[in-house]
Amino acid sequence: MTNTLDIYIGWDSREPIAYDVAKKTILEHASIPVRVMPIVLNELVQKGAYTREVDPLASTEFTYSRFFTPWLAGYKGWALFCDCDFLFFGDVAGLLKYQDESKAVACVKHDYTPKATVKMDGKVQTTYPRKNWSSFMLFNCEHPSTRQLTPELINRESGAYLHRMQWAADDEIGEIPVEWNWLEGWNDKPATGRPQAVHFTNGGPWFKNWQDVDYGDEWRTVAREIDPDFKPI
Repeated sequence: MTNTLDIYIGWDSREPIAYDVAKKTILEHASIPVRVMPIVLNELVQKGAYTREVDPLASTEFTYSRFFTPWLAGYKGWALFCDCDFLFFGDVAGLLKYQDESKAVACVKHDYTPKATVKMDGKVQTTYPRKNWSSFMLFNCEHPSTRQLTPELINRESGAYLHRMQWAADDEIGEIPVEWNWLEGWNDKPATGRPQAVHFTNGGPWFKNWQDVDYGDEWRTVAREIDPDFKPI
């Protein structure tokens, strides 16, 4: 187990402020050395690493590029991926205890069926087994199953294969508590305190019609620390 953590966050050109807030709140609470890096689709395309055709069902620019995390990490050590629509209240040092070398990946194993068919930004809200498992993944980058996530495989395989983690055996998928991927509008609020990480999976406070959400005030406070002129889109 290492005492540092590399964190890759999905970046989307339509909502860069979401990435900025996620990064800032990770760094503010971290008690261990962390490196936070965006996964920018255009950069992977320019390198020739990402060659998938455009998927009309892809709701973000990092729908598939998230699986490049182990490749970007050089298939060394442990690395965390999370979507950009996260707000962190917890110290990511708390994730180190889930670095089980027998596991290829660890995640929050949600049993989640979205109520709406359309997300706040108008994108289709797809439903599939293990939905949201891949929104927060702690990769064991050196594990043989994880090392299968090459650019060739990511570009070739279906979304179902990738997001349902069919590249790993079921007993190679470790479990992280729900407080690290707390789904706003779905999971119950804690009786005391706050989740370690809030996931605005249906839409976040950067959308003007999505303001009345749990922990929206806290998200907007951070956004305005980054950009005093921030206005929802």
